Amino acid sequence: MQSGYTCQGCLASLKRAGTGQLFARNIHYGKGVGISSRRQYTPINAKTAPLPTQQRRGQGTFEAGRTEMANEVNLRFTATGLGSQRPQPEEDEQHPSRVLLSQDNLFHSFSRSPIPSIRRRAAFMKSHAFCPHPDHRQTRIATSPHDPESRKTASRSVRAPMHVNFECPDCGLPVYCSEDHWMDDYEHHSDICDTLRQANEDDHDLHAGRRSYQDRWPDRQIEEIVPNMTNWDTYLYTREYTAINDERLLRQFTRLLTYPMTIGSILHELSPYNIRRGGRLTVEGLKSFSALRYTMHPPRDGSDGSIKNIRPRAPPVRIFILGARAESSLPRSCWVQLEFLFHRCGIHLIFIGPESMSGSRASEPIPERTPRNPFGGVVEDRINHGTKITTFTEYYHTMHKAQYFQPFDPYFDCFVLFHPGLGHPASAHEWEETIPQLLETKVPIICTGYTEWDMQRDKAWVEEKMKGEVDILMDAGENIFRSLRWDLNDSDPGDLSCGNWGVWAFRGKRYEAQMGDQFFKFV
Repeated sequence: MQSGYTCQGCLASLKRAGTGQLFARNIHYGKGVGISSRRQYTPINAKTAPLPTQQRRGQGTFEAGRTEMANEVNLRFTATGLGSQRPQPEEDEQHPSRVLLSQDNLFHSFSRSPIPSIRRRAAFMKSHAFCPHPDHRQTRIATSPHDPESRKTASRSVRAPMHVNFECPDCGLPVYCSEDHWMDDYEHHSDICDTLRQANEDDHDLHAGRRSYQDRWPDRQIEEIVPNMTNWDTYLYTREYTAINDERLLRQFTRLLTYPMTIGSILHELSPYNIRRGGRLTVEGLKSFSALRYTMHPPRDGSDGSIKNIRPRAPPVRIFILGARAESSLPRSCWVQLEFLFHRCGIHLIFIGPESMSGSRASEPIPERTPRNPFGGVVEDRINHGTKITTFTEYYHTMHKAQYFQPFDPYFDCFVLFHPGLGHPASAHEWEETIPQLLETKVPIICTGYTEWDMQRDKAWVEEKMKGEVDILMDAGENIFRSLRWDLNDSDPGDLSCGNWGVWAFRGKRYEAQMGDQFFKFV
């Protein structure tokens, strides 16, 4: 349903209404006199009535069935719409929702949590995480100056490593091997204790059992209403999201939207990143992203959806998301929000990676590899009018060698790497063959990081390995549309990270031939 000038609150009410009739009631005029409930009031203007359920699906409201996120995201925000299943009914007296925890009862110790999955996480932490106290010897090489392992020196650390077992009463997480070490190192632990408690409550909030916030996804707006992407608050307000008055709910909501909005905030013509001082965009970045913005914001051509005024459309912009994990399991209604930022432009999202079908989509069958589908891609072309999603469980460098996606066009193609770990010792070898292939395409590559150190390490690795064959399109820095929610590392509870905390962009170096005065002397 096109929203037009209808406010989002009224539009959500219309969507929750019945199948084509605005009112249905049984009216009694007296004893033994009445009107049967089968007789219903019909709307005066059929154009303003809500469409039947199947017709509303055909217009591309949102996601087929109910989709959950991958385990690392594990969010309860889902949406209904496209697909064979009917939308979930509203709560009533016969089918009440099972609320496990109230808003004032979200803090629990992980090992004594009422949520079984959180208790299993506590058991995993106690069997895999090591005590960060500097008296213990190192269990691995420190990955950053902020790593607790960097505090362990050969002169002081003489005790054998021990797993965490004592849970801090303030944050509820197993963080030290004993109470003595917790008390001795409390000054260091207090730096992150409040954030750990917040993450604890956010995790319990995800499993609280309350109704999912389906009505918070806005529909398409008219073109005259432009989004303000200065920050999260201005974007949610100008896009007419249902008001979010709770900070915890805002954190959970941004954990979902950070993926499409990180892409949209860079590719949009009203992007907060520019070439002004502090805008972080470089001259080369302006060249590359201007090409994409030219395609994603085409001029009006007079088409209005009717057969009479039909016009040819440009092919969709391909956004390749490499190493896809949790983002491939996002509710499709979340990815549709990216399309709503760009009118008259189709978007084709391509998830590539061996973990792209993990999480909630692990149970879906993978198509057989045939001559028409040699890499077993899962195609979802009924997401919305202008959104198509294809998922591959193959490595990108294998598909690149087969020239499956060639040719590449800087006006229609873009690569995105969410938390790739390019410089991480455990995953750097997986990108050594892929990055040179990406640079050959000469199209923009957007890269994010969990922390500032993680992002700077990836950037340093690319500059070192590629030997100057890289053009920086956007300087590394904090992402305006990062997730506001902090995530826990179950293998190291003291290691806090933030989804898409930082973002930067690069591209293969382009060489432009220039004619000099020496050339004309020999002509």
